[in-house]
Order: sequence, then structure tokens, then C-alpha cells
Amino acid sequence: MNTQITLDHLTQLKLTGTARAYQAVLGLPVQNQPGINQFMAKLAEAEMQERASRKTDMFLKLSKLRYDAVLEQVHCNAERNLTSEKLMAVADCGFIDRAENILITGPTGSGKSFLACALGRQACILGYRTLYFGINRFLEKISLAKLDGTYIKLLNQIEKAALIVIDDFGLHPLDGGTRRTLLQILEDRYGLKSTIIVSQLPIAKWYEYIGESTISDYPHFFIMRSNKILCVAIQMLSSYGHTNHFA
Repeated sequence: MNTQITLDHLTQLKLTGTARAYQAVLGLPVQNQPGINQFMAKLAEAEMQERASRKTDMFLKLSKLRYDAVLEQVHCNAERNLTSEKLMAVADCGFIDRAENILITGPTGSGKSFLACALGRQACILGYRTLYFGINRFLEKISLAKLDGTYIKLLNQIEKAALIVIDDFGLHPLDGGTRRTLLQILEDRYGLKSTIIVSQLPIAKWYEYIGESTISDYPHFFIMRSNKILCVAIQMLSSYGHTNHFA
């Protein structure tokens, strides 16, 4: 049997993990090489790990997270109103499975964006498609998409994401069109997909920021069903009509 031909075939089939594991087994002394059942199990496991790694890399690249942050780097202390227990409560990304939302608020420099990106990265690692948007560029992207005919494509892209992160909410004024689009996106995701909103604007002032009486009930509905991290503090907004308080 020509093992090089086999390796070439595996490479052509893009079974990179299988090829790597096969080559590793061939490098073992004959007496240490596994039996057929164990050998096949090793090949299958190696290929699954390789595909999971590629998927994570793709999700991280597509997410465009602002910071290359990990949860282990998030500093927890009482002054930030963020304990390790609070962090661990969301670290498994179960809030995504439950279609819950997270609000992260606090003053400039409190680590809000870093925390949001760490959660976004964790979501990518666990296999959840994630998108990050700074509010300024998010609103610009919406406006440009309406002009160049890619608006529906953008909405579909956002809809497919299990988690979106909207950072710096409240720092850019909203006109009527972008306000309605933003709220429509949040409403379409509500109860189906998860959203993390990061803001230095106190939640009590969000109504004034959104600033339109005809839709003033919606932010209340959204806020009351979210997990908030007031901060940094975390509060999760549940899609079942109750709020899980972490602060």
C-alpha cells in the first residue's frame, strides 16, 4: 500500500484532520499502532476537531470583534459590580440557546466593550455565528445598504447570526429612518436570537435617546426582558417575560 497516495487523496478530499492523524499513526512503531477500531476512531475524532477549529476561525473572522478578548482576561471585582459568579453564569452561552439578551452599561473605561467582545469570542468558540457592530458604523452600514441595494442582504446576514453585539449604543444620534430600522432589527430578533447591547448611557435615558413616542413602549419591553450588566453590571433579558438579575 502506498501511504503517500492515501495522504494525497485525503488532502484532495480536504480531510485535513484525517490526513494529519493518519500521518501521526504511521510515524508510530508498528507495535504501538492502534487496532482498526481505535484507528478509525482516532481519524474521525481528528477530523471533527479540525472542522470545529476551522469553523471557529471562520466565525471569529466574520464576527469582526473589536478586541481579541477572552473571558479569562476579564477582571472581576466588586467595584465593577462584576463577580466571577456573574461572569460564569453567561460563560456557557446558554443565554443564546434561550434567546436572551444582555445589556452592558457603565462609564467610559470600565471595560464594557472588552467584556462584550470576550462573550462574542466565547460564542464563536462554542459554535454560534456572531457579528459585532460599533453603533456609528452600524448606522452607516444600514444607510449605505439602503442606497446600494444590499439592505435585504444585510438584514438576512444579521438574522442568521445567533448573536449580535451592538457597541457604543447612545453615542450617535438617531434619525427617523435609522431609529426604525434599528428597532425593527431588535424586534425581529426578539425571542429568537440574542443581542448584546453595550452603552455608557444609563438605561433610564434610553427612552429619551430613542425619542419617538409611537415606539416608546418597545424599549421598555426589550429592557424588561434582558439581563443587565451594570458596570460593568450584567443583566440578562429573558424572552419569557421576566428579568434575571445579576447585579
